[in-house]
Amino acid sequence: MKILKASSCFELMKSSPEIQCIDVREPYEYEFGNCGFQNIPMETLRHKADLLNKNLHTILICRSGKRAEAIGNLLEVEHGFEFIIIVENGILGWQDEIDSNLTIY
Repeated sequence: MKILKASSCFELMKSSPEIQCIDVREPYEYEFGNCGFQNIPMETLRHKADLLNKNLHTILICRSGKRAEAIGNLLEVEHGFEFIIIVENGILGWQDEIDSNLTIY
């Protein structure tokens, strides 16, 4: 697992179309403000990880990075994912580095 700044994740997303980008926050958090990642809440992702391609780079984001890191560990250990990337400081970091107009709670 890697922890990368939002700007590095953004550049990686632009350069490679084969990346899964997942926001693990709850739907109400996601609706409040998001950066376009697919919303799969942490608890749901725990049980539906097999629906994702574990061979692709997977970027995970939450509010501050803690939940994303926790579910990233689970995806690696229990589901065999090898390319997990956590957005450092989560959506807060994304707002700081990529989109200052992003609404967050």
